[in-house]
Amino acid sequence: MSDTSIYINGRRYYLPLNPKIVICYDGMDPSYLADAVIRGISPRLSVMAEHGFYASAHSAMPSFTNPNNVSIVCGAPPSVHGVSGNYWYDRDTGQEVMMTDAGPLRAPTILAGLAGAGVKVAAVTAKDKLRKALAVGLAGEGLTGIAFSAEKAAGATQAEHGISGDEAQAGHPVPDQYSPELSLFVLDAGLRLLRSGRAEVLYLSLSDFVQHAHAPGAPESDAFIRAVDARVGALLDAGATVGIVADHGMTDLSLADGRPNILYLGDRLDARFGAGATRVICPITDPFVRHHGALGGFVRVHILGDLDRDAVRAFLGRLPGVELALLREEMCRRFDQPMEREGDIAVIAGKGVALGTHDGAHALGDLAGARLRSHGSLAERDVPFLVSEPLDAAYQRKAATQQLHNYDIFDFVLNGTRREGIAP
Repeated sequence: MSDTSIYINGRRYYLPLNPKIVICYDGMDPSYLADAVIRGISPRLSVMAEHGFYASAHSAMPSFTNPNNVSIVCGAPPSVHGVSGNYWYDRDTGQEVMMTDAGPLRAPTILAGLAGAGVKVAAVTAKDKLRKALAVGLAGEGLTGIAFSAEKAAGATQAEHGISGDEAQAGHPVPDQYSPELSLFVLDAGLRLLRSGRAEVLYLSLSDFVQHAHAPGAPESDAFIRAVDARVGALLDAGATVGIVADHGMTDLSLADGRPNILYLGDRLDARFGAGATRVICPITDPFVRHHGALGGFVRVHILGDLDRDAVRAFLGRLPGVELALLREEMCRRFDQPMEREGDIAVIAGKGVALGTHDGAHALGDLAGARLRSHGSLAERDVPFLVSEPLDAAYQRKAATQQLHNYDIFDFVLNGTRREGIAP
C-alpha cells in the first residue's frame, strides 16, 4: 500500500478524491434499463448512460446474488474468494449449508482495504444474508467502517455494525422484506451517510423483489425505477461519482398458461440411476422463498455412490431444457469457480427453464400465483455497467478491448474517473 493506493486481490485501487458510490441494482436485467430509457422514465440513469459510461458486462457465474455481491466487493471471481452460491453442499460433513455469514469467504474485500487505509467506508444491504460477508474486516470490534442491512436496521449496534439502530433507521420504519421499500431504504440510508460525512465510499446493495415479481413496463416496475432514479440523482447532486451494476439479470421461467416451466432433475436422476445415488443442490436457495421458490437456472449434482461421472453428465446433457452439463473441472475452468465448492456435475438450464430437485419439494405456493421469474443461467449473465462520469483514456481502451465483468466496477469508479491528481 502507498499513501494514495491499496492492492486488493491483485489489483491496485486509488484512494478517492471525491465520494465514490457503487450500487448493486439487484436483478436489473438490461431490458429494464433499455425500456426505461426509451420511455423516458429514468432521466438520471439516462444521463449517466449518455454522458458517463455505459456497457453490457458479464456477471459471475452462477448468476446468483451472493457470489456476485462478493465478487463485486472483492474485485474478483468466485475462484478467488470462494463464494459460489447462496447454498452449498459440504462434502466433508455431508450437510447442505446456507451461506448466511462469512464462512466460505477466503479473500479480502476492497471495502475493508479502503477502511484500513483511513477511508470512511460504509456498506448498506437490503438483505441481512449479505451483510456479514460484506462486513468482514470493515465493521465490528476494533474496526472503523459501517455495515448494516435494511432488513435488520433496528438491531444495528455500534459494536457489530459501526452504527446504532436509531442512526441506521433515522426515524424511518424498517420496511417489509417483500417490498420495493427495502431497496429504497438502502439508497436513502446511503444518502444520509454521504451527506453527514460518515462515508466517502459506499456500497449499496438492493433487493430484486420487484424484478422477480414484475416484467419491464409493468406499473410496479416503472414506479420502482422512477423511485431509484430519483435517489441516484440525489447521490449525484451530493457530489458523488456513482457506479451501477447488477448481480444478475432476470428471465420469465413460466409456460404460456402461467405455470412454472420446471425440469426436476432429482426425479429424472432417481428414475435413471436409482434413488439416493445422487443429490441435486439448488445454490439459489435462500430465506427469501417468495422471490423464486428456490428455483433458478443452475444446479449442482453430487454423486453419492459409485456412478460413472461421464455417464451421469451425458444423461443430463441430453435432457431437453439443459444447455450445459459440465464436469466439475470443466465448470471451474470455464467459469472461474472454486473447486472445493463445485459439484461433480454443474447443470445450466436453457433460457426460460427452471431447474429443480423433486416435484413437490419447492415452495411454489409462496409465489402467490405470480409467474416464476428467476435467474442463475447464462441467459441472466448480461448486466448493465454504468459510471456517472466519462472514463479517462486508459479505461476507455480497457473497456473497448476486454470483456467487462460486474466485479470490475470498483476499478472503473475508483481508478477510471479520478478528478485530479496522478492518473493511474
